[in-house]
Amino acid sequence: MTQQTPHTPTLRNIAIIAHVDHGKTTLVDEMLRQSGAVQAHTAMDERAMDSNDIERERGITILAKCTSVLWEKAETPVRINIVDTPGHADFGGEVERILSMVDGCLLLVDAAEGPMPQTKFVLSKALALGLKPIVVLNKVDRPSADSDAALDAAFDLFAALGASDEQLDFPVLYASGRDGWASEELDGERKDLEPLFRAVVKHTPLPPMPSCAKDDPFCMLATTLEADPFLGRILTGRIVSGIVRPGMTLKALSNDGSEIERVRISKVLAFRGLHRQPVEEALPGDIVALAGFAKASVADTLCEPVVSEALPSQPIDPPTLSITLAPNDSPLAGREGSKVQSRVIRERLYRQAEGDVAITVTESEKRDAFEVAGRGELQLGVLIENMRREGFELAVSRPKVVTTRDDDGNVLEPIEEVTIDVDDEFTGAVIEKLTRKKADLVEMKPSGGGKTRLVMHVPARALIGYHGEFMTDTRGSGIMNRIYLKHAAHKGAIEGRRNGVLISNGDGVAVAFALWNLESRGPMLISPGTKVYKGMIIGENSKPDDLVVNPLKAKQLTNMRASGKDEAVRLTPPKILSLEQAIAYINDDELVEVTPDSIRLRKIEREEHLRKRAKKAEAEH
Repeated sequence: MTQQTPHTPTLRNIAIIAHVDHGKTTLVDEMLRQSGAVQAHTAMDERAMDSNDIERERGITILAKCTSVLWEKAETPVRINIVDTPGHADFGGEVERILSMVDGCLLLVDAAEGPMPQTKFVLSKALALGLKPIVVLNKVDRPSADSDAALDAAFDLFAALGASDEQLDFPVLYASGRDGWASEELDGERKDLEPLFRAVVKHTPLPPMPSCAKDDPFCMLATTLEADPFLGRILTGRIVSGIVRPGMTLKALSNDGSEIERVRISKVLAFRGLHRQPVEEALPGDIVALAGFAKASVADTLCEPVVSEALPSQPIDPPTLSITLAPNDSPLAGREGSKVQSRVIRERLYRQAEGDVAITVTESEKRDAFEVAGRGELQLGVLIENMRREGFELAVSRPKVVTTRDDDGNVLEPIEEVTIDVDDEFTGAVIEKLTRKKADLVEMKPSGGGKTRLVMHVPARALIGYHGEFMTDTRGSGIMNRIYLKHAAHKGAIEGRRNGVLISNGDGVAVAFALWNLESRGPMLISPGTKVYKGMIIGENSKPDDLVVNPLKAKQLTNMRASGKDEAVRLTPPKILSLEQAIAYINDDELVEVTPDSIRLRKIEREEHLRKRAKKAEAEH
């Protein structure tokens, strides 16, 4: 391995930032191939950096990941550390931390879509840190691409976000990450990514460090945390000063400078291609992972014992949405999952909060329940999905927005900026529905191809569960992106779900004949053969009131009607809700029961008289 020194141009640290699905991970794949980090004959999964199962299924990046390539076509071989970041604002906590350990970034903009809400989000973070982005107009080979318009929109966005003159003078590349080429001119040679590597080396500054950085005590800010079954906690960050070697004694300092722990480092891992490799020493400016700490976490300073001051860490945007998680206590509890105790749930949630600064966990007033606050439905949904795959059984409440109070005691709620691209014919329906939800229309302009772009400021609570309605209202053709804007004055009551639900009156197995008779009441949420219990929601009532029904009632058989053609009932397929849909669907007096095999909806109070009593008490308040 070529030894790097901080005084020669052999190291660059960059992040790749962009809106969801603008091609970040695909571009990193090609950079790995063309730099030789992955041999040409080696099989490599598509979107190799998205290693998490849910990332692959949903086609999104959730966790920031590091890799590195060695570009040997420069005068001196250059090691480029690359961080692939999430594009979705729900995982913005990852983006904010990562940008603090790089010196430059590639801003990918889809040449057809132009800058989108998350482009604005990640770019604002990069500009605030003083980074000078290299703009890469990706997917310029698409038929709908308009590179000039996308570039103009990108420049306007830089200006609107208060970019300095130096940041506004950004280099531009035209590329197709999927086909593995980049060019400095739109009609230039479309051969490989060499122009991109050249731009990174030319425009990304060396890691900042004084001439004595090697001789100073070791210091590093922990930026990401993960658990390894063999090495324990692994903390990743960029070395600010000093040299680190396995076996050194280091301490961890919290933000206020107090010592958390003192340990011997067991391993120093550097990123080489798709793998982390143990190294004998790492120098200032490099991004490395350290194993050996037992308590240190994200935003802590890892340093030699002589250091007394902690490194400054980035402030994180506040959480906007919270849910309550509790152990499953339904009659079917413990049949499908192996982790059902509140102690195990507590450990898992606090472990999640340690590594993800965008999530906070507090113990609820209710016994054994936990309030989990995060950035949005997607982030919380991914956490619950991961937990159910690990064998947990949970009872999940309806999401609530996280409110604050101003100096005068007024309630402030989170407001989101929603950007919608929709066919002209559906514009009226979308504006009407969101206006009823207390949204303000900020901008409305044609976006070409018979589409209109709407920008609206909407209370975050109004958007809980709205995505499904939006797709129905736009016949599946609309695109909606949202981003946290600010906390503002509470906008008052917003209408919730209009329909009541059908509630099972007994325990057993749902019968096709009973469900067939109930179809006239409204669509079913379960199919025949599903285990049900008293208080479980089995369907949607077409009227506003809840209705207790019997899904267990079989057809009465007599000597005259022991068998016959009318036994084969034809049922309408049930309305199956995904995890996020179920969480958004329920009301405040309902729960989602989540197990490794099932997602069920139920009332918090299973007995009808207790539900009536709770409703009466609420009305009196």
